[in-house]
Amino acid sequence: MVENAHTITGIVLTEPGVVQLVDAVAPVPAAGEALLRMRFGGVCGSDLASYRGISAYVSYPRTLGHEFSAEVVEVGPNDHGITPGMLVTALPYFNCGVCYSCRRGRVNACTENQTMGVQREGAFSELFTMPIDRIYDGSGIDPRALALIEPFSISYHGVGRIPLGAEDRVLVFGAGAIGILAAVSAKSRGAQVYVTDISAVKVEAAVRDFGLDGGFVNDSSESLRANIERITCGDGFDATVEAVGLPAAFLACVEAAASGGHVVVIGVSKSSADFNATELQRKELTVMGSRAATRSDFEATMALVRDGHVDLGPLITREFSAEEMPQALEDLDRNSGEITKLLIRF
Repeated sequence: MVENAHTITGIVLTEPGVVQLVDAVAPVPAAGEALLRMRFGGVCGSDLASYRGISAYVSYPRTLGHEFSAEVVEVGPNDHGITPGMLVTALPYFNCGVCYSCRRGRVNACTENQTMGVQREGAFSELFTMPIDRIYDGSGIDPRALALIEPFSISYHGVGRIPLGAEDRVLVFGAGAIGILAAVSAKSRGAQVYVTDISAVKVEAAVRDFGLDGGFVNDSSESLRANIERITCGDGFDATVEAVGLPAAFLACVEAAASGGHVVVIGVSKSSADFNATELQRKELTVMGSRAATRSDFEATMALVRDGHVDLGPLITREFSAEEMPQALEDLDRNSGEITKLLIRF
C-alpha cells in the first residue's frame, strides 16, 4: 500500500496567467480506482487558452493535465488487466450517464461533460487516481508518445465523422498538433491530404514529417482561392477540417469545400462567426461538430502508434521538467507559432 502521509506537488492554474506548484496530500485510491504516477504530460491549445483566460470551458483554480502517460503504482482486483508497474494512459472525459446524449451512447457529447484539467482536476501531479475502467495499457509505446494519444484520438474522432474514400481530397486548416493529427488520421484512411496555416514553418514541417500530400500558407483570401484552384482545379475539397478554433478558419472551410462536401469543426472558440448560411444550402454541405473522443478512438490510435504506422515523435517541439511549468507556459504563450507540442517531464 502507498502511504498518504506525505505531500505531493501538483501544477495548478490559479487564475489566468498564473501557474503555481502546489503541495497537497497524496491521494488514496477508492474501490475501482488505480493510483498512478505521472511520467509525461502534453500541453495543448486548450491549456494555452485557459492560461490566457479565453477558454470556453475552464474554471479556476484548476490542476492542469488531460494528456498524459503514467505508471500504475497501486491497483485493486480488476478485470481490465491493469497491474502495478504498467505504463498506461487514460480517457480523461467524465460523462454524467443520465443526459440524453449519454442515454443514447454518445458519451463524448455529454451535456455535463467534465474533462480533466478543465472542468475537473487534472493529472499534472506526482500521483493521481483514475477509475480502472478508463485506463489503457500502453505497453509497447514510448511514454512520450503515449502522452500524445489523447490529442491523436481527438483528431481521429473528428475525421472519423467524414465518409472518406481513397480518391477524396482533404484540406486541414491548422498545422498545430490537432491539425497535424487530423491530417494523419485522414491519411490513415487513404485520402489525399493537404494542410494550411499562417505559419510557413509549421506547414513545411507537417508535410515533411508526416508524409502529407502538400500544404500552403493561408495568409489571404486570394491565396486560399488560388490554392483551391491549383490543387483541385477549382472543384473544391471533398472534406475540410477546422482545427484552429477561429471563426475565420470555419468560414475558410466552407469556402474551400466542394459542393456536396463535408466540413468538420474540431477547434474550440468563444467567438461567433458571421456568414452567409445560403452557402451551406447552395453547396449542400454537411457541417459537423466534433467533441472529445471515445474508447474506440483511443484503441484505434494506440494500435496505429504501437504497430509503427504513425510516429508521434516529430510533434514534440520542446520539453520541460514539471518544476519548469511556469516557464513552459510563458514560452508557449510567447512562441505558440513555433511550438507544435510542448511536453512536461515528471
